[in-house]
Amino acid sequence: QVQLVESGGGLVQAGDSLRLACTVSGHIFTTLNMGWFRQAPGKEREFVAGVYRTSSSAKYPNSYGDSVKGRFTISRDNAKNTVYLQMNSLKPEDTAVYYCAADAGTGYISRLGLLYDAWGQGTQVTVSS
Repeated sequence: QVQLVESGGGLVQAGDSLRLACTVSGHIFTTLNMGWFRQAPGKEREFVAGVYRTSSSAKYPNSYGDSVKGRFTISRDNAKNTVYLQMNSLKPEDTAVYYCAADAGTGYISRLGLLYDAWGQGTQVTVSS
């Protein structure tokens, strides 16, 4: 059974940076597309970023939500079974619980949460103005 454990959340000021990490166990990491989603209070879950199972490539470039393009970067270290989300120039509207998710069955990077098979417990990111 695949398990995902996030870390790295916290309270920061607008303009600061944070890096989230998600470590995966119980599954062959290189068979998983990985995604980050977030959910703010009273809002629907939102796709943040996704990375293909073998990392970014010309055929499968990383994917980002419109609200984070140019500020957030997703990456993965397959040797460490870990996916990262580097968040720069944080804004108060980035405040949310951030979830890591794993997709074992889709042949592309999906923005749909329902296509992901496993989720982490979430980590809170709070950005003060």
